[in-house]
Amino acid sequence: MIKISPIPAYSDNYIWLIQFGDHQVVVVDPGDAATVQKTLQQQGLQLAAILVTHNHWDHIDGIEALLQQHQVPVYGPASGQTPRLTHPCMAGELIQIGELSLEVMDVPGHTQDHIAYYGHQALFCGDTLFAAGCGRLLGGSAEQLYDSLNKIAKLPINTDIYCSHEYTLSNLKFAQAVEPGNQQIMQRIAIETEKRQQGQPTLPSTLQLELATNPFLRCQSDTIMNSAGRFSAKTLTNPAEVFKTLRCWKDGFT
Repeated sequence: MIKISPIPAYSDNYIWLIQFGDHQVVVVDPGDAATVQKTLQQQGLQLAAILVTHNHWDHIDGIEALLQQHQVPVYGPASGQTPRLTHPCMAGELIQIGELSLEVMDVPGHTQDHIAYYGHQALFCGDTLFAAGCGRLLGGSAEQLYDSLNKIAKLPINTDIYCSHEYTLSNLKFAQAVEPGNQQIMQRIAIETEKRQQGQPTLPSTLQLELATNPFLRCQSDTIMNSAGRFSAKTLTNPAEVFKTLRCWKDGFT
């Protein structure tokens, strides 16, 4: 049985803890070693491996300190930029760690070498897909990110989405501006607001929910095409161009 729980870090990061067996765990994107180590000690858990989706500081800065206390393998993008990388990951590769089985997905766009891990009805997607949003372009292209999101959209709709930041409410504000008549967005805002008021994370999301409320996964919608067209002051009919426009719009949205 697989159990997944968040470790909050910094102001809005989540480090995902994947438990299998009695006490074995894998951590995803450990940007802060202290919070991970504290959780391991409090819960009597044994670290088995580290998984990295991409090499931004808030996802990797805890690796060195964790390896001083735990001799474990480090999985990450095949570019080799991950600190102390032992297992460069290629798209389509199947990672087996005890009872945990995860497929590597190539999902560039936020960065050139961003990867995700999929298995057990869960997707660990780093900063590629967010709840109601997607990552900024910090090294990759809009075309790459659009293609990556389309790959994710083809997964089973009951896939749980474990992204790395608590951006949901701000993303939903933008989603509502793009698609003000979407009742599911309005309902989601109410639900997620209540969670945050109670100090709960809004994650994981589900792919089914994202397909209904995330504008970056809905670029073929006439409503969103028209909304993006009004923002850009031109007629948009190509979903990839709609996506590029939405990403530009979101970058300056407040």
